[in-house]
Amino acid sequence: MNSVTLEEVLNRNDYMSYLLLADESEDIINGYINEGELYVIQFDNKEAGVVLFTFPSHDTVEIKNIAITEEARGQGIGKQAIQQAVHIFSNQHYERLIVGTANSSLGNLAFYQKVGFRFYEIRRDFFAHYPYPVFENGIQAFDMVVFERPLLS
Repeated sequence: MNSVTLEEVLNRNDYMSYLLLADESEDIINGYINEGELYVIQFDNKEAGVVLFTFPSHDTVEIKNIAITEEARGQGIGKQAIQQAVHIFSNQHYERLIVGTANSSLGNLAFYQKVGFRFYEIRRDFFAHYPYPVFENGIQAFDMVVFERPLLS
C-alpha cells in the first residue's frame, strides 16, 4: 500500500496554490495562512497536497484547509492524511478534531462522514464575507457545516 506522510513546512507562501484548491479566496487565505501548523501531504515521496491545522482551544485541533491535488484525488490520500492527523494530535493529548466545509460542498460533506466525523454545528452566513459568491454543484455557499471527531477514547 502506498503511504501518506505529513511534513511540516515553514515557508507557507510557497503553498498558496495548494491552499487555493480548497478555498477560493486568496484574501481569506491570507487572513489565516500564518496561523497554526502547515503540513505538506506526501504520497509516494511526492507532494500531493497540504493541510493547515489551527488550535481554537486548548483541547481542539481544527483542519482549517485541506487540499489534495486533482491528479492525486480518489486514491485515499485525504483519508490517510486525516488518519495521520488523528495519530499526531491524539499523541499530543488533544481531545477533538473539527473541520468545516460549505453547505454546497456535497463531496466534502460525504467525505468527512466517511472518515469518522459527525455533524457538530452550522455557522450561518459564514461565506457572506467572501469577496464574491461561491457556487458548487449549482448551490450557493452560504453556511459552513462544522464536523467533529473525538481524538481520545
